Amino acid sequence: MIRRAALAATGAALTGGTALTAWGNRELENFRLHEVTIPLLAPGTLRGEATDFRILHLSDLHMLPGQDTKCEWVASLIDTDPDLVVNTGDNLGDAKTVPEVLRALGPLLSRPGLFVFGSNDYWAPRPVNPLGYLAGRKRPVSDVELPWRDLRAAFVERGWQDATHARREFKAGHVRIAAAGVDDPHHDLDDYDTIAGPPHRDCDLAIALSHAPEPRILQQFADDGYQLALCGHTHGGQLCLPGGHAIVTNCGINARRAKGLSRFGPMHLHVSEGLGTSRYAPLRLFCPPAATLLRVTELPSA
Repeated sequence: MIRRAALAATGAALTGGTALTAWGNRELENFRLHEVTIPLLAPGTLRGEATDFRILHLSDLHMLPGQDTKCEWVASLIDTDPDLVVNTGDNLGDAKTVPEVLRALGPLLSRPGLFVFGSNDYWAPRPVNPLGYLAGRKRPVSDVELPWRDLRAAFVERGWQDATHARREFKAGHVRIAAAGVDDPHHDLDDYDTIAGPPHRDCDLAIALSHAPEPRILQQFADDGYQLALCGHTHGGQLCLPGGHAIVTNCGINARRAKGLSRFGPMHLHVSEGLGTSRYAPLRLFCPPAATLLRVTELPSA
């Protein structure tokens, strides 16, 4: 009943409130950088004067032609000095924007990186009523393929590692990383069996990647012993109530975990608000676009 009333109230505001709709459009370039601290590393992991291991989490650029402000803002995130960049997909919003995505991410591609794709890297978005987002219904993908192979090749050529149905082990900033990821589970593209099993026992930090935070996939990562899962897809709720309270998530995760840091059993979960929207739903209410710098620190000494 409460959810139905919230949907009705928000729908009425959007359809009848020109000022609110205009504000929702302006929010599209109100970019934010969040910072959160997570104690996950064993004491003595960090070297020298380092006090944290910095992970920059980006998601859902949905890049369209002419989004110069977004390109410049994302490129400026190199100033956060990340040890690792994680991109959880939906970079493309148009078949012609691979160059814009690479311009935005250009400086960050010089840092160690991991990525998985979302459905809007593979297929163009379908025309939708923006209010349909509030219904929380799963929407079928379009039959218009996007140049995801070109984007993947560019990421890999610059040194980022594709974690899609792959297990990756490497060092970044002297921290031993074990990572694994799946293809977009919201559209049943995942095959967890290809990566099943605990992360390498000698790693310092075990990271799981999935575009959508579908509980069935998160449960498998948690059961296998991953410490931190990074996801996108939800846009933080995109059309939220005052205070940023999400109404829907467009996937199986509950609204309380639509954005930011939470727990999924023993595993930490971070869901990015994302940096864009579908071209057919260019609104954000009480949920500005954002990236997050995760400062992973050492656990207290026993």
